[in-house]
Amino acid sequence: MKRNKLVQITIFALLILFAGTSIAQDKVIDQIVAIVGGNIVLKSDIEKMYMDQLAQGVSSDGDMKCEILENFLIDKLLVAEAELDTLINVTDSQVNQQMDGQLQAYVAHFGSERAVENFFKKPIADIRAEMRLVVRDQLMSSQMRNKIIQDVTATPSEVRQHYRTLPEDEVPVIPTQYEYAQITLRPEIILEEENRVKAELRELKNKIEGGSSFAAMAVMYSEGPSANVGGEIGYLGRAQLDQEYAAAAFNLKGDRISNVVKSEFGYHIIQLVDRRGDKVNTRHILMTPKVSPEAREQAQERLDSLATLIRKEKITFQEAAGRFSSDKNTRNNGGLVINPNNLTSKFAAEELDGNVSKVLSGLNIGEISDPFVMTDPDSRQQVFAVVKLIDKIETHKANLQNDYQQLSDLFLQKKREQELEEWIDKRQQETYIRIDDTYANCNFEFDNWRK
Repeated sequence: MKRNKLVQITIFALLILFAGTSIAQDKVIDQIVAIVGGNIVLKSDIEKMYMDQLAQGVSSDGDMKCEILENFLIDKLLVAEAELDTLINVTDSQVNQQMDGQLQAYVAHFGSERAVENFFKKPIADIRAEMRLVVRDQLMSSQMRNKIIQDVTATPSEVRQHYRTLPEDEVPVIPTQYEYAQITLRPEIILEEENRVKAELRELKNKIEGGSSFAAMAVMYSEGPSANVGGEIGYLGRAQLDQEYAAAAFNLKGDRISNVVKSEFGYHIIQLVDRRGDKVNTRHILMTPKVSPEAREQAQERLDSLATLIRKEKITFQEAAGRFSSDKNTRNNGGLVINPNNLTSKFAAEELDGNVSKVLSGLNIGEISDPFVMTDPDSRQQVFAVVKLIDKIETHKANLQNDYQQLSDLFLQKKREQELEEWIDKRQQETYIRIDDTYANCNFEFDNWRK
């Protein structure tokens, strides 16, 4: 059985972004080491990826450079096919959004933009310029991969049959899962702080209307993740935007700038970039009012008092969530948290906010925690929370009665891997492929790279 190619290729596609912008430790005399259709793989591509994986602590039991080359070959096959498919289209907006997300991941990893620039030994603008073509190919490859597997399904009878024929040592182990409810409180922000932020945004609006560049102002002042790209967030529909933000954005005409808009993320001024059907591309400047230490202490004390009342059965957890929780996603269902990855109430530890996972691991079923700080997944702002452990399912071998959804997902993943492998085998035979003799001893997983 070949390795999990769907997961492997997805991870590789992300690593390509690093490789495409990394600086090789020594200048490599470039040469073409492989040709796939009309696409080439350079020796520098292999060396940059190799150095990057070493820097990230990635190891391999085999020849890492051979594995890197094979992943490049697969990626080039997908890109070559995507370029022939008129239904696959990658827009500049998609490329910009992907680059923005990747740059934010760099900043999160290294701690600051300056640290990113120091690592790559070049300014952010140059990193973006070098990423553009790499990101475009990654998006083309991703769309092609999704198209290949989009019609693959798994029926309940197939899932049951597959499970019943699995050897005992191949039955998957389900890690410990938690089911929990929560009540969150956002510390109150004083009116003076909100007024300060709104005044700053109004001042920026006046400067922009007086001739200053909105994009430049966003780079300098916005606190949102899109600041590095001038505040532009790409084409999004109403349902993909905060309700208040969407109302303002869809009412804009020309290059007019909105008044100050309050959303769950903070305060914005918004400019319309373009409208396409039922989607708008906007840029914005986001500022978030700062919470005072006193407000944080008050929120913690209030939540601690509420938890005490629940423990004394003066009010139920469900009632308290409905009346007091600031989390709009859970307060109407008694605080029960739903996993967005599988739409069930079960979470593996790695799917949870780190603080939530740590607190839940120390609770007994039915127990309520003390207040602690967690990151709200929607606004990305810190809030105080108490959680109640509803159920804990210990690590166990999967069974159809309790773990059908996980078994179904795993079987569907396997069918998709097989579909992708069959596609690769077929395209290898139909595509011109040449690999340099320096890689003649590579033990590739797919047999038909050499003809």
